[in-house]
Amino acid sequence: MRERFPWSSETASANPRLGVPGYRNIAAPPWDPAQPVDPVAAAEFLQTFYGEVGPPERLVPRLGEVNSELARTGTYTHTPEELEFGARVAWRNSSRCIGRLYWRSLRVRDRRGVRKADDIFAELVGHLLEATNGGKIRPTITVFAPATPGRPFSRVWNEQLIRYAGYRGPDGSWRGDRQYADFTAAVHRLGWRGEGGRFDVLPLVIDTPGEGPRLYELPEDAVLEVPLHHPNLAWFAELGLRWHAVPTLSNMRLEIGGMHYPFSPFNGWYMGTEIGARNLADTDRYDMLPAVARRLRLDTSSERTLWRDSALVELNRAVLHSYDRAGVRITDHHTESLRFLKHIEAEERQGRLVPADWTWIVPPMSSGITPVFRRYYAEIDLRPNFYNDPSARYIGRRGVLRRGDHTRSLARQDWRGRWLGGTSPSPLCRRRAPRARPVSRRGRCRRMTSSQWRDRRPGRPPRTGTTGDRAPHEKAGPDRACGAAR
Repeated sequence: MRERFPWSSETASANPRLGVPGYRNIAAPPWDPAQPVDPVAAAEFLQTFYGEVGPPERLVPRLGEVNSELARTGTYTHTPEELEFGARVAWRNSSRCIGRLYWRSLRVRDRRGVRKADDIFAELVGHLLEATNGGKIRPTITVFAPATPGRPFSRVWNEQLIRYAGYRGPDGSWRGDRQYADFTAAVHRLGWRGEGGRFDVLPLVIDTPGEGPRLYELPEDAVLEVPLHHPNLAWFAELGLRWHAVPTLSNMRLEIGGMHYPFSPFNGWYMGTEIGARNLADTDRYDMLPAVARRLRLDTSSERTLWRDSALVELNRAVLHSYDRAGVRITDHHTESLRFLKHIEAEERQGRLVPADWTWIVPPMSSGITPVFRRYYAEIDLRPNFYNDPSARYIGRRGVLRRGDHTRSLARQDWRGRWLGGTSPSPLCRRRAPRARPVSRRGRCRRMTSSQWRDRRPGRPPRTGTTGDRAPHEKAGPDRACGAAR
């Protein structure tokens, strides 16, 4: 274990100055898209797959097939069964996720053959419809084409499929989600025009090698939102708060057996504190605690009055009450903490380590009275896994790529691909100027209903109704957005 993962918890504890990549804000091991697939990683994954799923006698022939393909092309292709198992084990190994008890329930949508931007968008809409499931949220992942060494790959620039725009007024005031103000400004330069509200859903920016970045606006029936009310405070509804039902992370890279899938959006369901203690409470997001405290008539003259704590509890009570009232699946931090300990016990019975980052597993409120607080966890990077690469995280927040990345920039090009100013792009960027164009002449981006987009899926006949590929009879297990939805 230590030879393969020299940054394991044992190594880190022996030298306190050493950190574990992927933990405590230390960068994960870097990924070089130009490098061929590591045959050792492929062999380790296949050994795990045939050891847990079987049949074991197929391991040696399959290793021969994979090694032969690696020698010819530098990469290989997972079978549907390997892909499904790898995606589920990646969830099982996600150190920042507290909701891993039901990792086996993850629904895997294999869309590796979908390449065009319009078809990708249709699949993203289908993902949201299937995952939403009328409020009975189902953990789902849609896996698009893997990265081929040395070649560009498709991806979506958004951090999550559903996020709200943020606007800064001329007087310095804020409206909407401050965290996405830069991204909002970037898509504005491309022609998208939000309504200036507090909860304007941002368009998706789908970037493919052949078409460049293109804007798509999600249809209304693909975004289920929950208005927030309080069980005892009638005035709470006057705050006009709401939040979406499905947290779908879209910029994390899935690694399975040395293969990298940079475009694999996945979702669980929310834990209440992700909304009430982070999204709506953080000062760099919606910063709602002062407003709630004023309506509660709390003494905010000193931190010693604990007015923030009182306001935070009522805000989180409203979130849980509203989702329950709307019939949308959600969990609370006390219940999920108990489930996580149950998950650890189940994995230990199988002889498996459970990697966990304490700074993410412990809930952001009432931490000391949850059972996950007073214990240590194995800080180790196990594969398969999900990784949030710095370049993907940067573009998901700002709508531009970091300096040194030889590719496109949303914020400095208009929808015709013309440069808008600032530092000129490299000759490579100019040769590959994107046509991230809205469709209508008014500068609005493409907008259709979800049923229209489903009809555009390749090889699928036109459909009626709004159920898409959903299977209402299938039972879904509880899940959440693995902490990263914060």
